[in-house]
Amino acid sequence: MIVTFGNVQPRLGRGLPFVAVTAKPLRNKCEPGSDCQNSSETARSRRNIEKNNMPEPTIKLTQDQIDFFHREGYLVIPAITTAEEVARIREIYDELFAKQAGRAEGNQFDLAGADEEGATAALPQILMPVKYAPELAHTLYRANALAISQQLFGAASSYKGEHAIFKPAHYGAETPWHQDEAYWNPELDYNEGSFWMPLQEATPENGCMYFIPGSHRLEVLPHHSINHDPRIHGLEVDMSLVDLSQAIACPLPPGGATVHASRTLHYTPPNRSAIPRRAYILGFGAAQKKRATPRRFHWNEIKQTAREQRAQSK
Repeated sequence: MIVTFGNVQPRLGRGLPFVAVTAKPLRNKCEPGSDCQNSSETARSRRNIEKNNMPEPTIKLTQDQIDFFHREGYLVIPAITTAEEVARIREIYDELFAKQAGRAEGNQFDLAGADEEGATAALPQILMPVKYAPELAHTLYRANALAISQQLFGAASSYKGEHAIFKPAHYGAETPWHQDEAYWNPELDYNEGSFWMPLQEATPENGCMYFIPGSHRLEVLPHHSINHDPRIHGLEVDMSLVDLSQAIACPLPPGGATVHASRTLHYTPPNRSAIPRRAYILGFGAAQKKRATPRRFHWNEIKQTAREQRAQSK
């Protein structure tokens, strides 16, 4: 069966108006559409921020934005941090990739290739960059992402993880269409999302985000390793099941962001520009729960990656 989303041609996404908050406590709604205000939720949010020594958040979503996310499965945020912070993060980011931080333990690898030693990586990735640059834990980006996640996934939403993906100039590979949840533990249910922030302008030419609106309502579709090669960590959805006619491109300025749900189909094209495309991704969401109905992701069970071998040797 082909999953269809209509016959709309690919088009540009756009951000909805948002409320900028300056030097004020974060105010969370109890749930989307509710007018209630629970002081314990605000206190919980502030404790999370204080625990990690983060700045006060400066963004609060409008109800229209919250409704759009739950309807479409993604949201464009025009600015999630400042230009000054983007510049600082970019310096840290470039240093981490230059020294291949985390490679020995399997946290740095080629997402789109066999990850052979000495080979040119088509799509370098670092898992948990904050482990190698602890100052990343104290950014406005992180504070705003946490605050937004608590509006989208509930007041108890918390940090789940992070990674950084680098598309080299001219030859950086595409990140194929996939659902994030296809990488995760199939024994759990998820209510979470990923914040994707470019550290330079993101365009269709260099690898901005594309989404399929409404695809977050699907189950996890069958996936396979890129090129059906079990040595490759990256996944792609079985394209015979999906009609991409409604794909939406979401170009962004540096420091803008998208957030998408764990089952939202998304993609970034190859980098054909003259500059690298840098993206820094943070994950936040509600507590994960054991599934009532078992499932298996066989595409992960058959992987035989160099990354896993390095991780197991540590």
